[in-house]
Parts: sequence; structure tokens; C-alpha cells
Amino acid sequence: MTGNAEIAIRLGPAVLVGSALGLNRELHGKPAGLRTHGLVSLGAALATMVAFRSPDSSLTIDPNAIGRIVQGILTGIGFLGAGVILHDKEGHVAGLTTAATIWICAALGIVCGLGYWLILLIASGMTLLILSVGKMIEQWAMRHFKRKGSEPSDRSV
Repeated sequence: MTGNAEIAIRLGPAVLVGSALGLNRELHGKPAGLRTHGLVSLGAALATMVAFRSPDSSLTIDPNAIGRIVQGILTGIGFLGAGVILHDKEGHVAGLTTAATIWICAALGIVCGLGYWLILLIASGMTLLILSVGKMIEQWAMRHFKRKGSEPSDRSV
């Protein structure tokens, strides 16, 4: 396989999986959508590939370099994710799921950059499953397990 084909094989799935997760957020009207998630995943894959490849394949790669790159990516993405988390005056928090999807997109991009295809398949499937049915499960659990009188409006002051 040529170097260009391998690059496309690693970066292409990163864009696809990131965009798929972003599409979910986009369809739910969230501030970070398809483009943001696709770019996060692509950027993480790209940075990971650069960490263990040299243009002419002549350099010996420091085995710790990939670990440092992964740490840097996941830390840096935390700041991007923090930008979509909102607090209102009543103390409600919004945007946590979108921040989490931005973070997982970075992790999945790293996986693509390293070429761990089985991990990508399983983790992407699990992520899409959580995004698809997670809200329904939360609502079902709240109806069935929430104790009566535990809501703030039911408490005596």
C-alpha cells in the first residue's frame, strides 16, 4: 500500500466517524455539530499520525512521543468541550453530552491515526448506541426509580 493510500485510509474514517457523531448533535440542535466533530476527529488522527511517522520514514520514533501526543490532544480537547458547556442562573447545566462527544471524537481520531480498526468499530458503535437510546433509558429510569417526594417542589421548607 502506498503512503498516500494509508494516509487516506486513516484520515477518512476519522472524518466519517467524527461527522456521524456531529450529525447526531446537529440533529438535536446542539451548538457543535457535524463540522466541529469531524474536524476534531480529523485533527486528532492527523496529530497522532505525525507523532509516529516521518516524511521519509528515516527517523527513529521516540516510543513516548505517541503517549505525549495523546495526552496533549485529550487535554486540549477538554478546553474545546468546555466551551459548549453552559450554566444558567438557576444552576442548570447544558452541553455536557456535546462536550463528551467532542472528547470521544478526539479519542476516536487517535484510534484512526493509530490504525486500530476493531477498537474504532466497537467504540463508534457504542457511542452511537448511547447517543441514540441513552435519553430514552434515562427517561424510563426516572419514571421507574425516582422516589415520590424527591423533587424540590415537593419538599417542605
